[in-house]
Amino acid sequence: MAVSVKTVKHTLYVGFKVLALGLTDILILFPFYWILVTSFKEQKEIFSMPLTYWPEHFTFENYLSIFKIGNFGVYFFNSAYTGILGSLFAVLAAILAGYVLARFQFRFKGAVMVFFFLTQMLPSFVGLAPMYSMLSDLGMIDWLPTLIILNTATMIPFSVITLRGFFQSVPRSIEEAALIDGCTRLQALAYIVLPVVVPGISAVFIFGFVQAWNNLFAPVLYMNRDSHYTIPVALNSMVLKNNIRWGELSAGSVVAIIPTVIMFGFVQKYVATGLTAGAVKG
Repeated sequence: MAVSVKTVKHTLYVGFKVLALGLTDILILFPFYWILVTSFKEQKEIFSMPLTYWPEHFTFENYLSIFKIGNFGVYFFNSAYTGILGSLFAVLAAILAGYVLARFQFRFKGAVMVFFFLTQMLPSFVGLAPMYSMLSDLGMIDWLPTLIILNTATMIPFSVITLRGFFQSVPRSIEEAALIDGCTRLQALAYIVLPVVVPGISAVFIFGFVQAWNNLFAPVLYMNRDSHYTIPVALNSMVLKNNIRWGELSAGSVVAIIPTVIMFGFVQKYVATGLTAGAVKG
């Protein structure tokens, strides 16, 4: 049976797409694979030539080193503590602010929205010096809750803008029905609206947590004691002037990636729905 030209073109097109996607996946995943493999290599094997793409002798020495000698457990706790609480407080504030901006009309509402948008346009390092001066005057330097406050403050504008779009996508009629049935405005928000916008809340929380988890500038600038440092600071300290501790750096990177991978695994459905909805609503 003769094969039509159209079928051949379609087959070549599909094959090209599969090949292109495969190469893209390899380029994206190979660095993660290399970090994982390096974390299980002995120090001498890391620098051996030719390169080995699989450990000849698996070792957990790098992981034991960062937790026993490098105090990595404290850094991990600090990152989780400041990241989770900062994201949680930002989401709580954004729920109230986003709901008000979506449902009520008041003077200077447009100016408030412009202010939130402008804060997203400014580089984060612009305010480091004046922020340090202000926190120093308040006696909040080298105080771990300061990182929670800073994480919350930097996440609120993005969270408010995003959740406002989700609240606008919820029909007013379901709230009005709840109010007619005797619910207060807060009860309607808690029991009727919030369950509908769970995807948006999940997406905002995840992105806020990742931003706080990866934050390097604030802990370096505002924290002085080693016991107040976070994971990014710990990883940065492994890059020495004359040497890079590749094994420990790779092990620390693997440990740093695990929480975000687990969190995305649990809420990936909500995050995907939230990103899709946020792209077309609001």
